Amino acid sequence: MNNMNQMMKQVKKMQEQMLKAQEQLETKSVEGTAGGGVVTVAVNGHKKLLNIIIKPEAVDPDDVEMLQDLVMTAVNDALTKADELANQDMGKFTGGMKIPGLF
Repeated sequence: MNNMNQMMKQVKKMQEQMLKAQEQLETKSVEGTAGGGVVTVAVNGHKKLLNIIIKPEAVDPDDVEMLQDLVMTAVNDALTKADELANQDMGKFTGGMKIPGLF
């Protein structure tokens, strides 16, 4: 019985650590870029878009589609990095297993 109590304490501690790690993901950010850095976006670990920077040389009124593609590429790059950040931070607790709904 004592062994079971100790295991339950360890599980509770791990849950608290996982919750704290999930909360900290909101304060961490990553950047994605496109076009050699003419478009840069920042997202946090919860995949919330924080910032978009578009350098003037990326703006061509005759080629709006290019700017749209650059923004989309930069956002997707940042979101991929946010996934990697979450997997890295939360993977400490899951041993690399992807648990649906966790992150």
